[in-house]
Amino acid sequence: MLSASPDVMEQKWVKKFRAWFVDYVAGFYGDDEYLNANVKLKEDHTQRTCEEIRYLAKELDLSGNQTRIAEVIALFHDIGRFEQFVRYRTYVDSRSVNHCLLGLEILRQTKVLDGVAYPERQLIEKAVEYHGSRELPKDLDGECLLFSKLIRDADKIDVLYVVTDYYRQYADNPQGFKLEIELPDGPEYSTEVVKELLRGQRIDYSELRTLNDMKLCQLGWVYDVNFTPTLKRIKQRRLLEMLVDFLPKNKDIERVKEKIFEYVDFRISQEKKEHNGNLSHMI
Repeated sequence: MLSASPDVMEQKWVKKFRAWFVDYVAGFYGDDEYLNANVKLKEDHTQRTCEEIRYLAKELDLSGNQTRIAEVIALFHDIGRFEQFVRYRTYVDSRSVNHCLLGLEILRQTKVLDGVAYPERQLIEKAVEYHGSRELPKDLDGECLLFSKLIRDADKIDVLYVVTDYYRQYADNPQGFKLEIELPDGPEYSTEVVKELLRGQRIDYSELRTLNDMKLCQLGWVYDVNFTPTLKRIKQRRLLEMLVDFLPKNKDIERVKEKIFEYVDFRISQEKKEHNGNLSHMI
């Protein structure tokens, strides 16, 4: 537990939280290589998500205080994942526990946030609680809505990076792969998942039956992106192209690819139009 803080997220607090996180996660490593590999996966994901949320904060011109709050949210957003995997040997919430709520419980049990001013602690806790929800509550507003959107976008950027590397490793050496495969792997995919993506709809995890369904669902995450800089980051890194490479080569997948890519390009072009329009008013 840290000493009382003023109503500002100071950089020294961020550093202390980083150190606390490293110590907390270290306690989950042991002699089980499968467990270690999956703990390492989430530890690395957390560190990269902190980088992504700082990038978004800069692109969106957030204040220094807002940027530091955002980083703390990213640091703690998946804090429930470690206990989840130790208990259930899976990261699938439907087969174990809601990792967001478990994370919130851990933050409160460890009292790591107890010295943080109540308004800021509420922002952090709400963002952690809602980052994995299918949809954000309709009554969220102000900074609570902002930070909830920020962590959802930062999370998506890095998870897309993680899964493309994950699928590459699995394709190269399926027998030696040490991470969890959540769904049956095969050439099949659900035609209904394809239809929903072509209609511009997000996919519910309960609809997924195969690993290809999961890959299609991950392509559809772009429909749930809040900020255009997020889409720019995804496009710049060619994460969608890499994901498509792990799907079957046929007309269904090609149509989905065209739809998804057109959507991303449209969103980015709209931002450019708005920016140019704002500039013309200033001249």
